Amino acid sequence: MKILMVLTSHDQLGDTGKKTGFWLEEFAAPYYVFKDAGAEVTLSSPKGGQPPLDPSSDSNDAQTAATERFKGDEAAQKELAQTSVLSTVSADGFDAIFYPGGHGPLWDLAEDGHSKTLIEAFAASDRPIGAVCHAPAVFKHTKGADGKPFVSGKKVTGFTNTEEEGVGLTDVVPFLVEDMLTANGGEYHKGADWASFVVTDGKLVTGQNPASSEEAARKLLGLL
Repeated sequence: MKILMVLTSHDQLGDTGKKTGFWLEEFAAPYYVFKDAGAEVTLSSPKGGQPPLDPSSDSNDAQTAATERFKGDEAAQKELAQTSVLSTVSADGFDAIFYPGGHGPLWDLAEDGHSKTLIEAFAASDRPIGAVCHAPAVFKHTKGADGKPFVSGKKVTGFTNTEEEGVGLTDVVPFLVEDMLTANGGEYHKGADWASFVVTDGKLVTGQNPASSEEAARKLLGLL
């Protein structure tokens, strides 16, 4: 069982001068769900190497059992520091693909042509695709076999407009995940802000926010 995890390489929060990147919990929780199930996990990012960590996800109040485990796991830290360059990765040989969030993907992975090609390849071969929180941004330009947006007619979730408002970044982000999924024809669903909420439609699994990352990973695993 081989799972490809794709992380962001983008570290600038618009023109605020603040840093962003991937959200630690959204990487760590799924990573250990997959590893503990015996999966072989490959990490990749657009630029390769160490993906930028959103500093907010490293604050004391954002820590979970999974993030604490990661901080004590030298092998996992080394693996994360050496992500492969996304453009060199093929969909061949992988059983599923999973995207952790953080605000970074809104800028790079949402517009990344290779990421789009990968998702379309996984979809065409009916292999599971997962994305959590801001990572459903990767479906912005992705198309289905019918030429329509990939999420068109599918049940999906992702970071809500009210959650974005809650973190004060509505006017900073290039687009709102909820609005984009809806505009692309997705059947958008949401739970309570900040509570775990995961939607599965066929082989597509989406999670609403950081709290949803472990459940989303388990649902993806259940499809394998």
